[in-house]
Amino acid sequence: MSEEQRKQLQQQLWNIANTLRGKMGADEFRDYILGFIFYKYLSEKVQRFADAELAQEEIKFAELKDDGKKGTQYIKALEDAALDELGYFLKPDELFHSIALKGSNQLDSENAGDSHNFILGDLARILKNIEQSTLGTDSEDDFANLFEDLDLDSSKLGKTSKEKNDLIAKVLIHLDAIDFNLADSTADVLGDAYEYLIGEFASGAGKKAGEFYTPQPVSTLLAKLVTANNKNLRSAYDPTCGSGSLLLRVKREANKVGKIYGQELNRTTYNLARMNMILHDVHYSDFDIKQEDTLEKPQHRDQRFDAIVANPPFSAHWSASPLYMSDERFSAYGKLAPKTKADFAFVQHMVYQLSDEGTAAVVLPHGALFRASSEGHIRQYLIEELNVIDAVIGLPTNMFYGAAIPTCIIVLKKCRKNPDNILFIDASKHFEKIKTSNVMLATHITKIVDVYKARVSEDGYSNVATIPTIKENGWNLNIPRYVDSFMVEDAVDLSAVAEELQMLSSASIDIDKSIASFCKELNIDSPFGA
Repeated sequence: MSEEQRKQLQQQLWNIANTLRGKMGADEFRDYILGFIFYKYLSEKVQRFADAELAQEEIKFAELKDDGKKGTQYIKALEDAALDELGYFLKPDELFHSIALKGSNQLDSENAGDSHNFILGDLARILKNIEQSTLGTDSEDDFANLFEDLDLDSSKLGKTSKEKNDLIAKVLIHLDAIDFNLADSTADVLGDAYEYLIGEFASGAGKKAGEFYTPQPVSTLLAKLVTANNKNLRSAYDPTCGSGSLLLRVKREANKVGKIYGQELNRTTYNLARMNMILHDVHYSDFDIKQEDTLEKPQHRDQRFDAIVANPPFSAHWSASPLYMSDERFSAYGKLAPKTKADFAFVQHMVYQLSDEGTAAVVLPHGALFRASSEGHIRQYLIEELNVIDAVIGLPTNMFYGAAIPTCIIVLKKCRKNPDNILFIDASKHFEKIKTSNVMLATHITKIVDVYKARVSEDGYSNVATIPTIKENGWNLNIPRYVDSFMVEDAVDLSAVAEELQMLSSASIDIDKSIASFCKELNIDSPFGA
């Protein structure tokens, strides 16, 4: 698929999404359209799988009837095979095209008001059946309650049952007409389109966007940083995974990722993350996403990860209970992160989960680099005792939806090749202004990664600061202390300026004389007097 066709698909899906825009907020109609796209994907995936299994029989899956005869036997055999291979199953009459076709007939029918023509009941049953098809299997946890946010009875879809039904039918019919190109296993076209939609919804969701989406340039930079020295990862982990986009970006940057792990507090976003994994063709056995509070109830405590990426909620509140002083993640530091600023609690958690040879990269508000009190104490311990801070990278402001504050990335390693220094990069002035946001382009990201790998000092951009120097600065990591981004102006030749002023003054006198002469010829008063 060409880039033009890719963009066309993205626009088609966005146009369909806008069918629901007038009915509800961005974060609400997002759940409907992404859920329906996911249903269509699951449907086409199982249909392709079943048709391949039936190829020698010269039978099409969609034509099978669950009628108690031979069709039922085929369906049962295909269900067993699909559950093992795909992790879920849909029957022929549950396929997306079938329900969309019924919706089309409903809209065209003269008896459109008859309840037996409605598709909402069928649709609700089918979505529930997809989840229930996994009960008792290895994929059960990955599909449980995936569609719970699709409230087909919501008054926001319409005042009457017919209005709700007609709106959903229109959306399904439009989606049914789009080719997701699943036959091309080398192109993640639908995955890219899904990511595009998530980004578009984030731009309209304001501050709420921070709950589920990290801007793509930041995701790319984080992924490149944690894979800079190792592209064959046994595992990747995001303790605040949102929609899972960051983890998928790591998977794209790496040559191989054994298994993907994540944890997310928000239930709706947790569902979105699981959908995102499956839709990007990550097998159900190759990811483990949990729904819980990472700091209070970590779900992967006993595991260590080769790559960890995170964009935690900035200065989030947490309990900071004294009980955590006996928690291995925090106990060695002697102090806990403040209740109103959990930034370093996330850092401590990530250090604890990081494998000895692994790399972590986390986005933090810039204030975390220099705030004192318990944060200063934790920062000192990370540098002086653990020596895990490998680099500090300043980002442009206004990069994140709903948050215009300055931010930074801290790169963490347990076994550092350069234990006697920390690299500082000031990329805060390297961006492109697009609409109301500052955006890092590919060239900006490449420069950061190249400097990180080479570990070089560059005037106004980067500096390799020694640990003793950082100690002299009271363990303060504020980037301007180490990178002087002040641009020195070219020296001004005052003699040349004086000479130029004299020439201008002389020219001005000549012009005044000419004007006075013209005024005299025209017999009018000169503006310069007699």
